[in-house]
Amino acid sequence: MSARTFLTTGRKIVAIGRNFSEHAKELGNAVPKSPFFFLKPTTSYVANGGKVEIPNGCEVHHEVELAVVIGKDGRDFCASEAMDHVAGYALAIDMTARNLQNEAKKQGLPWSTAKGFDTFTPISDFIPKDSIPDASNVDLWLKVNGKFTQQGNTKDMIFKVPTLLEYVGSIMKLEVGDVILTGTPKGVGPIKAGDVITAGMKPGKASKDVVDVRYEVENRNGRFKA
Repeated sequence: MSARTFLTTGRKIVAIGRNFSEHAKELGNAVPKSPFFFLKPTTSYVANGGKVEIPNGCEVHHEVELAVVIGKDGRDFCASEAMDHVAGYALAIDMTARNLQNEAKKQGLPWSTAKGFDTFTPISDFIPKDSIPDASNVDLWLKVNGKFTQQGNTKDMIFKVPTLLEYVGSIMKLEVGDVILTGTPKGVGPIKAGDVITAGMKPGKASKDVVDVRYEVENRNGRFKA
């Protein structure tokens, strides 16, 4: 599978929320008892080296994540079979218009606007499955203007990848090219026009990153106004 497969033909982005307890706590959220997810449009993808846009009136936060790329259609499979449906991985950043999300939470409304703007899912090239032998031990990091803001490891996920895939697959069919965002460690924070975001990840025992990304941030002069 090439990076183009999920960037151009993947049908959905399934984003797991609150899957690191320290991240849930930093936003004042309860730690979930079962997986929780929301959907993002594939039009929110932006490839490595692209630009992240800040919509008018939005306070946008970064959330670095391990992304799982689906390589085999399926539903209603058990956790022990889940990894058979994985083609590989990517590094993703779940951008969030935090002020819009907070307002939606207060009103009990969906997060689609806060999560769904174009460029709100920066994503790396495809990483073959065998490059990450254990998805439960992957170091993640993100810097804004060269300064670390997020550093974590997927060993701290509340729900591991097989459990997440089993849960999502019990609700909807997972299809080739779909991407599952598995949650973010603590340290999320704001970005603004003029910032440069860099991020990377590596298997926990590796000596260097298997992928890294870089994005410049700019204002979006669109019709949306918060």
